Amino acid sequence: MIHTNDQVLDLFEAALSQMQTPEEPELLYAPIIYSMSGGGKRLRPVLLLLATEAFGGNIDEAMPAAMAVEVFHNFTLLHDDIMDNADMRRGKPSVFAKWGGNVALLSGDAMLITAYKHLARIASGSLPRVMSIFNDMALEVCEGQQYDMDFETKEHVSVVDYIQMIERKTSALLSGSAMIGATLAGAADEDIKKIYRFATELGLAFQLQDDMLDSYGDEALGKKIGGDILEGKQTYLMVQAMSRATAEEREVLRTTHTREDMSDAQKISTVKALYDKLDVKRATEQQIELRFERALAVLESLSIGAERTTHLAEFARNLMGRKK
Repeated sequence: MIHTNDQVLDLFEAALSQMQTPEEPELLYAPIIYSMSGGGKRLRPVLLLLATEAFGGNIDEAMPAAMAVEVFHNFTLLHDDIMDNADMRRGKPSVFAKWGGNVALLSGDAMLITAYKHLARIASGSLPRVMSIFNDMALEVCEGQQYDMDFETKEHVSVVDYIQMIERKTSALLSGSAMIGATLAGAADEDIKKIYRFATELGLAFQLQDDMLDSYGDEALGKKIGGDILEGKQTYLMVQAMSRATAEEREVLRTTHTREDMSDAQKISTVKALYDKLDVKRATEQQIELRFERALAVLESLSIGAERTTHLAEFARNLMGRKK
């Protein structure tokens, strides 16, 4: 029996609820429990387990690896919030806001170690290869975060630069998770390369869509509009706009978020007016569609047959909010 996406999520949540975390010292472990119980979509462990089953592997045997990638992901969020001075995470106070930077730093370190403890429970025959994939994935996430921070002060960020950054920061955890799942199931090397490509393209589509929804989403769906614009963030829309703008327009794009004589609403409308003029929404939509279609095409090329990739395709559509 191959489990559905919802069944896999339920199995993972059940395993997560059994995770043993010490009670003392409280300031080290309470933030870990707080962050791990804070919801989240569990995208990475679910993808890992779906990939395991698609290639004929056993979910129970893959569960330690799924735990490892989810703990690692949440560790990165603790440290991200320190770097971003972020007060909120998933609709509640961040660990940084609730306990302070020192606690968030040390609890994050403990989470990273905990992730490796989960990895160590993998069957010994698979462990060296899985460990190698995990380490490469972890380093790529760090590289992506550094590039993202570099972009805050970089005069010119190209579209290629931006795609390479999000391929590390956002896609790497998805692609690494998919590879680990396929590896644990004993998939052929060619299929492991393809599942990596599938998850990479899907991760790019997901991040580009997130960029677009920040400026063109629906507040009724709970998405606050314009946050990236107010922060002066380098998103795909901003990078595209800068590449198409005149020198005068580039100056407006570069400085509007710092203007003290404008309200937040005026700043957002000013930048969005330029986005509209420069047609960056359509360019972003085209790139999202291209990446999503590439991801599905890779799935179809796997050696295991369409009936075994059904739930992976469903995962992709759900991630992008698509019905078909």
